[in-house]
Amino acid sequence: MPIAEQERMTRDAHLSGKDLMAMVQLRPKDIGPYAIVPGPKERLDSLVKKMENPVKNFSFMEYHMFTGLVGGIRMTAINGGRFAADTAITTEILCNAEAKVLIRIGSCGAMRRDIKIGDFIIATGCIRGDGVSPYYVDEKFVTLPDEALTQQLTVIAKNVALTAGLTVHEGKVWSTDAILRETKDVVNKVIDQGAIGVDMVSSAFLTIAQVYKISAVSILAVSDNLITGQMGFINPDYYMAEGMLIQMALELVKQLEGK
Repeated sequence: MPIAEQERMTRDAHLSGKDLMAMVQLRPKDIGPYAIVPGPKERLDSLVKKMENPVKNFSFMEYHMFTGLVGGIRMTAINGGRFAADTAITTEILCNAEAKVLIRIGSCGAMRRDIKIGDFIIATGCIRGDGVSPYYVDEKFVTLPDEALTQQLTVIAKNVALTAGLTVHEGKVWSTDAILRETKDVVNKVIDQGAIGVDMVSSAFLTIAQVYKISAVSILAVSDNLITGQMGFINPDYYMAEGMLIQMALELVKQLEGK
């Protein structure tokens, strides 16, 4: 068939966030106004254990969403994915379900010598190296978290981290899909642009939330350091920091609710 006679797509999109909601039979009234979004299911399980009467909203592929009460506050939790592509799917679901606040609790590599394993990085902006966000915004778009939300979380995080002798750092996070191509040439360029941490999620998560005009923030526990070469994935400080991320996110929710 000649190219000119081939079928053309006429729908705006083959699959939308609203379509995903319909697929998992989720309605806006089914979720809480606050959503805490860890990456792995193990961190989600720890979060759900702190909920009163959690209800499973859905299980779809490897994603699981629960809604319950924490201190009388209705909130939702979902393992939002480890990578930009799956994070985009879960973030679209949350945005189309009309969540009011999205809180990402993840992990990252540090890109500064003084940042230790188990420390925390709060993203004040993103350098977008992921493959998802360019389909949402152009190259001039500046990806940012909600400023007021970030300020509140920073105060909470510093108070929590202080009890364990850990430090909260604030700065840009570079998100990349190519974890095995974090070469010195690439890394040094993003350091020159102000990046102090690297993950695979924050830029897609925050960009999509920003497009939907939903308040979002991202805080990350440091698992390794690109400058020193240190790997801390089995370091006790990193595991302790993972648990503290949940505490920080819940404290933020309580503060937002005025409790």
